Amino acid sequence: MIASLRGILIHTDPSRVVVEAGGVGYDVAFCASGLPRLPPLGEEVFLHIFTKVREDAIELFGFTDAQEKEMFVVLLTVSGVGPKVALNILAVISPGELARAVMTDDLHRLTALPGVGKKTAERLCLELKDKVRPFADLEARPAEVKATPSADSDQLAADVVSALTNLGYPPAQAKEALLKVRKALPEGQPSPPIEEILRLALRSLA
Repeated sequence: MIASLRGILIHTDPSRVVVEAGGVGYDVAFCASGLPRLPPLGEEVFLHIFTKVREDAIELFGFTDAQEKEMFVVLLTVSGVGPKVALNILAVISPGELARAVMTDDLHRLTALPGVGKKTAERLCLELKDKVRPFADLEARPAEVKATPSADSDQLAADVVSALTNLGYPPAQAKEALLKVRKALPEGQPSPPIEEILRLALRSLA
């Protein structure tokens, strides 16, 4: 069973990456929330891997964040939640935020997630409360970028727009989503890290 993968990143597209290790190219379904954390093509990358073995195929699912991989595995225990839905969920919400929504029976928040209808949201709340409790205690990640415009924030904007266009969104739509996110952020306070801004932008596009 493959639990992790380290190698050279040789290809990316909106939902997959290819990592070459030991002369073998591994095709990995990838969680979009990790796009900003990927290195440029040709450089070394490390991924946490979940391996799914079927009769006709071996599928690899990759994450740059170990907590996201663990939450992915938990989500797969819910009836009606397959790998594609689980990846789409984690593309727009952090494990800690998802855990809190499940533990508080926040059906409104859960049904806003891609691929989650009312029945699936109810199953998430019913079946996962005990399983997601450890995720709810995750500490918030420290702010990395100030809300005040700067060279760093310009680079942040470029990175977010690049990640969204890599997911298939037109540049104009990606920039509009980023603008909506920035307008919604509290003035004078530190901005969330790039991963969280990407999640918020994807949520606005859902």
